[in-house]
Amino acid sequence: FRYVNCLLLREMPFMWMNCLLLREMPLISAIRLWDAYIAEPSEGFSTFHVYICACFLVYWSPQLREMDLQDLLLYIQEFPTKQWGTQEIETLLAEAYVMKSLFHQAQRHFTDGSSPSKS
Repeated sequence: FRYVNCLLLREMPFMWMNCLLLREMPLISAIRLWDAYIAEPSEGFSTFHVYICACFLVYWSPQLREMDLQDLLLYIQEFPTKQWGTQEIETLLAEAYVMKSLFHQAQRHFTDGSSPSKS
């Protein structure tokens, strides 16, 4: 059972990257996301989508932190986004853009912080 849970947790990010969050929200919302990816200069799908996924997790983080593993697995398989509209997607896009602006060129965020920086 533990192995199955581990596989499910690893499968979710893969599905988010493969399906571009299509399964997680209404089609019209997903199309709005994709429109933003296309509008992003040079790396919309490959880069901006990662920040969208990070913001998606941040959005649900308070609920996810309160759940045990079984409830978490059920929850992430069907996030309550069926009623999401323009406001929620625009907020997600704005937060992802801020996150990308802060972290995309900051190479230090790729390290675990335990090694001293070179001067």
